[in-house]
Amino acid sequence: MVSLDRLLAFAAMSFLLIVVPGPSVLFVVGRALSQGRRAALTTVVGNTLGAYVLVVAVALGVGAIVERSVLVFTVIKLVGAAYLIHLGIKAVRRRGVMPLAADGDAPPASGSRTLWEGFAVGVANPKTIVFFAAVLPQFVDHGRGQVVAQMLLLGLVFNAIAVVCDSVWGLAAATARNWFARSPKRYAAVGGVGGFTMIGLGVTVAATGRAD
Repeated sequence: MVSLDRLLAFAAMSFLLIVVPGPSVLFVVGRALSQGRRAALTTVVGNTLGAYVLVVAVALGVGAIVERSVLVFTVIKLVGAAYLIHLGIKAVRRRGVMPLAADGDAPPASGSRTLWEGFAVGVANPKTIVFFAAVLPQFVDHGRGQVVAQMLLLGLVFNAIAVVCDSVWGLAAATARNWFARSPKRYAAVGGVGGFTMIGLGVTVAATGRAD
């Protein structure tokens, strides 16, 4: 399996990538601001599952195709960006019902739907796609064999760090949301902020190029 020094080096690099807010973090924050702690944590789980699908894809060789094909990478990137913009617009349109939700007069968002939306963002995250396709394989020790198992283990390390860091971001944003909830106007406004954050994120992802 992976040697300890490679495992620690990969964990350090993963932490540096994860701790800097990217599409997944900003999406979690947007969800925390617009829907609260539970939606934020569910989104984190969805993001993590989506990211691990990328790990499996890289381990099975699909990642090399994405890395080498500008067309495939661009299609994935634009689909993810469009989905983020769609969710952001929906959040902005629904910001007026947030005070009702705070009083318990509106049904909570479906956990499975929130999970799926987080998954979709996680699996279409260009930042993670590039990292897994170009960086993860470099930490595999081919001399030890079990290459696929090594990649899957490294992916677990990455996702464990991501769960902790993204959850911290989400909980912090949800705490700030509680302060806004004391005023209906502020509460509705923060829903708009979360929505516009996702829209801006989608535009940013769409404009992001490859480091070729």
